[in-house]
Amino acid sequence: MRILLAEDNVMLASSLSQALGQAGFTVDCMHDGHSADTLLSTQDYALLILDLGLPGLDGLEVLRRLRQRRNPLPVLILTAHGSVEDRVRGLDLGADDYLAKPFDLSELEARARALIRRAHGHDSTQIAFGPLHYDSISRAFLLHGQLLALTGRERAVLEVLLLRDGRAVNKGALSEKIFGIDESVNPDAIEIYVHRLRKKLDGSGVAIVTLRGLGYLLEARPAA
Repeated sequence: MRILLAEDNVMLASSLSQALGQAGFTVDCMHDGHSADTLLSTQDYALLILDLGLPGLDGLEVLRRLRQRRNPLPVLILTAHGSVEDRVRGLDLGADDYLAKPFDLSELEARARALIRRAHGHDSTQIAFGPLHYDSISRAFLLHGQLLALTGRERAVLEVLLLRDGRAVNKGALSEKIFGIDESVNPDAIEIYVHRLRKKLDGSGVAIVTLRGLGYLLEARPAA
């Protein structure tokens, strides 16, 4: 899942990006409000982690503009310890959760996972699609009770398709959801990952189908 981290403290942003990357997220990082606002206007993210003390546009203005565009992206705001007024204003403007600095990285990761799940209508950490089961904490997929061996990119593609709940996602949108802005992407990369996943799911009762003009979706089928 691709997330945007808007944090002006370069050292903190670097450590958070590294930790979130190790947790399986693709992280784009911006250090000022104008850059964050531009990306939010043009890119597709699963989550925004937003520091309120950004230069240029402050975090509250970035949030206000996001909601003005009717973008329902889940937002986790980072605030200085004890800044109750800022937390209240952020929640009133449409933030979904907040975390006061300093915080534990494991809590940040847990809150990020929870917000992404809820944005897709899932309250439980366990998600099932036919014989395919997903644990959003470990990010493990089980197929008929057996661990499904996946590369990081394959897992990311399957996560996006699973969370779409049987709705199609086109190749461009799928690419945006798993690759960062600084990555050089092979135009055929998504097709390659989908092809590999289809081989691993073959005959299982779960398939990735292509809808012409619409994209890919996950479909339950009778097992072979």
